[in-house]
Amino acid sequence: MTIEQAQQQVDTWIKTTGVRYFGEMTNLGILMEEVGELSRLMVRIYGEQSFKETEKNKSLSDEMADVFWVLLCLANQTGIDLTEALQKNFEKKTNRDATRHLNNEKLQ
Repeated sequence: MTIEQAQQQVDTWIKTTGVRYFGEMTNLGILMEEVGELSRLMVRIYGEQSFKETEKNKSLSDEMADVFWVLLCLANQTGIDLTEALQKNFEKKTNRDATRHLNNEKLQ
């Protein structure tokens, strides 16, 4: 599935099953919640915190998909083509960071 297809499928799902989009600010809050859930799980898997009993069945891939879902919603709501935006972001990073990381002693 391409990013464009994902945006379209989310839009179709929202307009049929979800009834309508939440407002942009509500979705921004939901995005922050989902990032928090992803962060909590990452800290328990890769960090020093231990799992609570209620967290043991959480899926990292599902939490990432939740973040992506809400991001796709926000992109749809604000008229952002994420494929185009990502391509431009690659160009920006390539131009800006062409030698930056090669010269970073911390990465050697």
